[in-house]
Amino acid sequence: MELIDGNKIAAEIIAELKAEVAALPGRKPCLALVRVGEDPASVSYVTKKQKSSAEIGIESRLIFPPVTISQEELFALVDQLNADPGVDGILVQSPLPKHLNEVAVFRRISAEKDVDGFHTMNLGKLAQEDDTGFVACTPAGIMELLRRSGVPLSGKHVVVLGRSLIVGKPAALLALQRHPWANATVTVCHSQTVNLPALTRQADVLIAAIGRAEFVTADMVKPGAVVIDVGVNRVPDATKKSGYRLTGDVHFPTVAPLCSRITPVPGGVGPMTVAMLMKNTVKARRQNPVKG
Repeated sequence: MELIDGNKIAAEIIAELKAEVAALPGRKPCLALVRVGEDPASVSYVTKKQKSSAEIGIESRLIFPPVTISQEELFALVDQLNADPGVDGILVQSPLPKHLNEVAVFRRISAEKDVDGFHTMNLGKLAQEDDTGFVACTPAGIMELLRRSGVPLSGKHVVVLGRSLIVGKPAALLALQRHPWANATVTVCHSQTVNLPALTRQADVLIAAIGRAEFVTADMVKPGAVVIDVGVNRVPDATKKSGYRLTGDVHFPTVAPLCSRITPVPGGVGPMTVAMLMKNTVKARRQNPVKG
């Protein structure tokens, strides 16, 4: 069994982007980070994104509207950023407070600045294999992990466990693409799938993104499979100072010995999500007609 080191691969991408940004003529890429309220996880995620931006040479504009902001006021803020030629990418950190319609906010972001890859147009471009669009960062990171780890997908059976627009569906579309690093046969499973273990045991590559702690057990995995664990779940643990431990959607102690390769949690897919956000931001800068 070999661990796929997401921290190492993400660091390689960050270094490549740093060199790319240094060579760009004119102004540097600009990413607007909008965080509504003081949710501790959101604060942590935005801080990580700001740190990576600074390391690469991307300007980050931090905008912290109050938790009481209305839907229309948040729309107006997004519209202002859409109209700003000096902003290449816009990210509104989720989750948003319950009184705000998250999907509507994501759709309000211009498709050309949607570096999170959630806009309807970018999902459509992904389905059409149009490389000018932006792919959601986590599934893009999964594909990059596999490619840089030398895991070929062509002709292989990829099983995606989860059907969200953020991970499951884009991951399935990416694995299906007519690219040398894709060309897989893909099965998508979810909470309503009948006889789930029989399907997941067929996977040469299993992508677990169902959002349930340690859901994937040894009886669900084919010996020699590659397992990509997308889950980040907090499980109560009295032995930890924080009172919890982080675990994925895979029961690592029993599944890992069966695998040829597996991603850990933390340190697997997570760092790749931030790295691919940075990559999308640099791409947005290159595609922005206003070079500055």
